[in-house]
Amino acid sequence: MSALAALVAYAIGAVPVGWVIARASGVSDIRRRGSGNIGATNVLRTVGRGPAILTLIGDVLKGYVAVAAAAALASHDVTTVALATVAAVAGNCWSVFLGFRGGKGVATGLGALLHTVPLATVAAVPVFVAVTATTRYVSLGSLLAAACVPLGALLLGSPRPWALAALGVAVIVIARHHANIARLRAGTESRLGQRGDAHRAA
Repeated sequence: MSALAALVAYAIGAVPVGWVIARASGVSDIRRRGSGNIGATNVLRTVGRGPAILTLIGDVLKGYVAVAAAAALASHDVTTVALATVAAVAGNCWSVFLGFRGGKGVATGLGALLHTVPLATVAAVPVFVAVTATTRYVSLGSLLAAACVPLGALLLGSPRPWALAALGVAVIVIARHHANIARLRAGTESRLGQRGDAHRAA
């Protein structure tokens, strides 16, 4: 049952919300525009604010629903919930519907972790807001917030499998931002509000 639950979480997480919304907005394949990412930041820069908000909400919701569905299937088994949390984010990042390509896992990870370790996740949101607001680097805010959740889960006494799941999500998010990290170090990362070339933040 755990394997089935994780597969369900992966399938829900793999739904390419940003790609669908961009296509409905007239962009045939957002992967060929802006940063090439299917997340809300690239939708914002490529299509506009409304579609970006819908993408953000959709990605967060699918992460939450993916874990909730898996938890229900497995009678809320702690280990299965942990596996489903990581599977949902993996689905977003390596979507079967897009040839195992996808997003960077931030919004879907937010939704998944809100189900699994809600207090630790909520505590990390101000980190994202503060860093992004002061630097205008969405990528940096995402990276630091993702790194905070596993620590918060441990400090708040979450079950060890859930803290490990939060760590797994953080590792995926950081790995998916490898190009952003390189640009941050080089000082060439785009800031929120900039438009133009393909070197975008998230």
